[in-house]
Amino acid sequence: MKRNDASYIIESNRFCKEAGMNPNEVSRPKHFLSKLGLAEKRKSYSEILSVVRFFSNKLLDSLRGTPILVVVSDANGYLLEIEGDETIKETIKQFGIRPGSLFTLEDTGTNVISLALQQKHPISIIGDQHYHTFLHEIACYGTGFHYTDENNLLGSVSIMMPIQCQNPLFLTMLTQAVDSIERELLLRKQNKQLNIMNQIMLSRTRNGIVITDENGITTEFNDFAQQISNNSRKSVIGRNICESNITGTYFKEVLEKRKIFTDEELQFIDVKGKLVVCLFDAQPIYEDGKMIGAFGQFRDISDRHFLQEKYNYLAYHDDLTNLPNRRYIQKEIEAIIEEIKAGNKRTLALLYIDLDRFKIINDNFSHSYGDILLKKVSQRLCSCLGENDVLARMGGDEFIFLLKDFDDPEYVKKKAEEVQNLFHESFYVGSDELHTTASIGMAIYPEYPISMEKLMIYADNAMYQAKAQGKNRYSIYTSELLEEMTYEYRLEADLRRALENDEFVLHYQPQIHHQTGEVVGLEALIRWQHPTLGLLPPGKFIKLAEENGLITQIGKWVINEACSQNKKWQDAGMEPIKVSVNLSTQQFLSKDLVTFMKDSLERTALDPQYLVVEITEYMAMEYDYSLKVLKQLKAIGIGISIDDFGTGYSSLNYLKNFPIDYIKIDKTFVDEIMIDHNNTFIIKAIITLAHNLQMQVIAEGVETKEQLDFLIKQKCDFIQGYLFSKPLPAIEIEEKYLLQRK
Repeated sequence: MKRNDASYIIESNRFCKEAGMNPNEVSRPKHFLSKLGLAEKRKSYSEILSVVRFFSNKLLDSLRGTPILVVVSDANGYLLEIEGDETIKETIKQFGIRPGSLFTLEDTGTNVISLALQQKHPISIIGDQHYHTFLHEIACYGTGFHYTDENNLLGSVSIMMPIQCQNPLFLTMLTQAVDSIERELLLRKQNKQLNIMNQIMLSRTRNGIVITDENGITTEFNDFAQQISNNSRKSVIGRNICESNITGTYFKEVLEKRKIFTDEELQFIDVKGKLVVCLFDAQPIYEDGKMIGAFGQFRDISDRHFLQEKYNYLAYHDDLTNLPNRRYIQKEIEAIIEEIKAGNKRTLALLYIDLDRFKIINDNFSHSYGDILLKKVSQRLCSCLGENDVLARMGGDEFIFLLKDFDDPEYVKKKAEEVQNLFHESFYVGSDELHTTASIGMAIYPEYPISMEKLMIYADNAMYQAKAQGKNRYSIYTSELLEEMTYEYRLEADLRRALENDEFVLHYQPQIHHQTGEVVGLEALIRWQHPTLGLLPPGKFIKLAEENGLITQIGKWVINEACSQNKKWQDAGMEPIKVSVNLSTQQFLSKDLVTFMKDSLERTALDPQYLVVEITEYMAMEYDYSLKVLKQLKAIGIGISIDDFGTGYSSLNYLKNFPIDYIKIDKTFVDEIMIDHNNTFIIKAIITLAHNLQMQVIAEGVETKEQLDFLIKQKCDFIQGYLFSKPLPAIEIEEKYLLQRK
């Protein structure tokens, strides 16, 4: 036992020791429910288990890829369900852990189920906190769950995993899942009580009510039911409800199979020929456990239904042109792609249409003129819709044709030509003659699967290519699409071999002191020396590395290489200098980050003060985790820099509490210093804020003397950018800068 172990662990392990348990022997459960007993227990818990199963499955889905087990017990400690990793399931079977086994402190020693049931708060038992050594490689988290209105203990939910996967965040996730379970159980309990109240207060409700006896003979039909259905009470009472062509089939199921229906939507035409839309509930009525009839309830939602239809229409249609909108067309494309993936033979193509010089018309004739023109354009475009075509307005002056189920790809080209011909004639708005043309990008869904987003990007890129070629034309993306996909597949395969083949190199960009002009730091930036494509910048492969999971390995290589190179420079007698490295989101969130940083510094013998890590604002959104990790890195002696500041989720709370040394002003702000006054105000504010918080500021992407003069005037501490130097190989940095600092 450790001095800082929780009291419940200390007490439990003391009990095991005093009971004479051998910690090196496997403690197996000694009591088990019979198959019939387990079935009856699970039946009595069926509703509770359905709720627990729903949220535990969500928990398992969110942790997919992590070897984890979710275990549910009743209030006595009998295991009712075990879900999750099959390997762990097989392992625990050897110890007698299976559904129906009873977990008690007396039989199984210190265990998460017994302690979770005993404690009034979530618990964790990690590794050697277990009394028995066979559990030392397991991390467990658990908590009880209750009917919260009575604080009535119902059971426990626990998660188990190999100790190397343990993370305090799992306890938080489990607590949130159990909170959701308890809320849902309480809601269901309250709903049951509400159903009972409904049976008592039938005559006082504003809903249409129908009550029958056990044979289906109608015994009650209230005033509101008469109003909804236009049937008189006299004509309905005494008749068998199962004969009703509206609700008969539902009541038959209720009376014969004890089924319950909730919120069934019914539509019928009343005697005036008006559509009536109702929500219908039905359930058996019991007295002393015996069914004595059936209860049905109508709620007239006609007004809401028609309003919802209107909202649904507006949600998927453009309010200016009444054409389908972006949301509608994306949904359509996704549906067709899913059918293609399922093996159905479908064809699909997009024409992305952008009006040429529309901004000039808006600026010279007013936006109201522009709106009228867009309506006229949409009407003209509708005139060439084929049988299977869909036209949508994407926003602004952009439209899209969705072409589907065509027999020949030539149809796509002919449709593009047909659209262009529509713009030969002028448009008239009032007495003014307006003329515009269209640039069209074409993309045909290929023989291999791609996403809806990619298909739209391909069409959009083709449209921009048409504009770049002089407007009033169309451009097709099919050949470029195939080439790009082939290139990407090949690049991914090469990337997997790049680490093994030592193909990555680091270039370093100097950071210059704004007053002295001296180099005060270097940012390490990765390059890929591809064997056939030459030197590739990070923009060509970093996103690919993030998608295929290689980014953490590459990030570790960058840290090792930067530390090693910096130490080599120092050993060669050059004046020490800080080198900063960028951390990816995946690397920052990895559990071994701090340990790896320590190991790298020890392995390379680099003093931590000469290493700076750069994170983005987005990474800092997980506040508690980020604060903990950054404090640990700071304790080692590593510098902390916030990169791309101002482009993410800025929070003064982060700046105040995080141990930050540097703030880097993003290049996008620097680019427009001289043309956008808003950017100048933002930069001034960032510098002032950072200095007041005792932090230093680095401006990156500085390319002109005007930008430099402005930043110097605002007392920006350090400058980085092409004005001084592009990123250079280590040998050039050494010759051009470091040797000068001796």
